[in-house]
Amino acid sequence: MALIYRTAGESHGPALFAIMEGLPAGLELVPADIDIDLARRQLGYGRGGRMKIETDRVSVKSGLRHGRTIGSPLTLEIPNLDFPNWAEDRMAVWEPGAPVEPITLPRPGHADLAGMIKYEGQDLRPILERASARETAARVAAGGVAKALLRRYGTEIRSHVVRIGAVHVPYGQDLHLEDFAGVDASPVRCLDADASVAMRDAIQAAGKNHDTLGGVFEVLAFGVMPGLGSHVSGDARLDGRIGQAFLGIQAIKGVEIGAGFALGELPGSQAHDEIFWDPEQGYHRHTNRSGGLEGGMTHGAPIVVRAAMKPISTLSRPLASVDVATKEPRAAFKERSDICAVPAAAVIGEAMLALVLAQALLEKFGGDAIGQLDESVARYLATVRD
Repeated sequence: MALIYRTAGESHGPALFAIMEGLPAGLELVPADIDIDLARRQLGYGRGGRMKIETDRVSVKSGLRHGRTIGSPLTLEIPNLDFPNWAEDRMAVWEPGAPVEPITLPRPGHADLAGMIKYEGQDLRPILERASARETAARVAAGGVAKALLRRYGTEIRSHVVRIGAVHVPYGQDLHLEDFAGVDASPVRCLDADASVAMRDAIQAAGKNHDTLGGVFEVLAFGVMPGLGSHVSGDARLDGRIGQAFLGIQAIKGVEIGAGFALGELPGSQAHDEIFWDPEQGYHRHTNRSGGLEGGMTHGAPIVVRAAMKPISTLSRPLASVDVATKEPRAAFKERSDICAVPAAAVIGEAMLALVLAQALLEKFGGDAIGQLDESVARYLATVRD
C-alpha cells in the first residue's frame, strides 16, 4: 500500500489533524519524534502573538499500540488552545447564539478573494481559516513520523535559513550533518553568526515600519540511498514530487534543487557531476550540482532543496483592497500575524521532504510489517554495495 496522508482542521477550530495510511506495522515511535519538530516550527524571531498562545503537542487517536504502529491509519491530533476564545461566535461548530458579522475586506496575497469567488461566499473567514499556515502544524506532525521511518534506514534531514530580505549567505555550501548541531540556537536558524544578527536586525526594522519580510531556506537530506524515485513518467520523478510538496507550503513561490537556476548560466562541461568509483566509496561524485537527483531518482549524494518564501501577506498597516459587499475601496482586513516566518517554514520544508522520501521508500520496497521492509532494504543495499 502506498503511503498517503491528509490534514484537516481550521486555524481557530477545535484542533488540527493528520491521518497517515500505509505505514508498516511495527514502526517504533515516541512522542519526541513528533513534538520536537512541532516546537521547532513555533520558533524564530519575528513570529506573532499566536505562538505565545499555542504549545503544540501531538495526541495520537488511532494506529498506535504500545509505541508501535499497527498497520491501520495513524491519526494525529494537535489541539488549538485558542479555540475556546472563538468557540461561541466566530468559529462555533453549530449555529452561534448571535449573528457574526462577515469579513468582506480580502487581503492582497492571501487566498481570501479567490476563495470567496470559488465558493460563492460573502465572508472570508471560512477561507482564511483553512488557508492559514497554522495548518502546517499537522504536516509537521506527519513529517515527524516520516522522519522516524527514514532514520531507521540512515537518512537524516536538516534545514537552515540562507536569506531573509536582502541579507543572505552563499548558497550551495558543502555542508555535512554535523554542521547543523547548533542551528536551532540561532533565532533565525542561520548557520552564519554574523548573518543571523543582520537578519534579526532586518526583521526588527521591518516590524517597526509595519512591514514583513520573506526569504530563502535550504533543506538537505543526508544518507539517502540511491534508486528512490523513477524516470519512467513525469509524475513519478522525485524532482517534480519534491517541487510540488514545497510549493504546497503556504507562501512558497519558488523551489530549486541543487544548483538550480544557476545551472542555466553554465556550459554543460561545468554543470554536471562527474562519476568516480573506488573500492572504499563505490560510485561517488566530487560535486553535487544535481542536488542528489538525476533522471528523477536519488543517486546517493545529499538531496539539496531551496525554497523562496514571499513576505507575510497580512501587514499591520494593511494594503489597499475592495469591500466585496459594497465594491468600495478600503484597507484590507487585519488578522494577527507574523513579521517573518522563514525559520518556521524551513522546519515545514523538512517535513515535506521527509514525506516525499518516505513515500518513495515504501513504493520501492513495500512490506506490511517493518521486518519485511527491513529485509527488502537490506537485500537491496547489499546489491548496491556489490
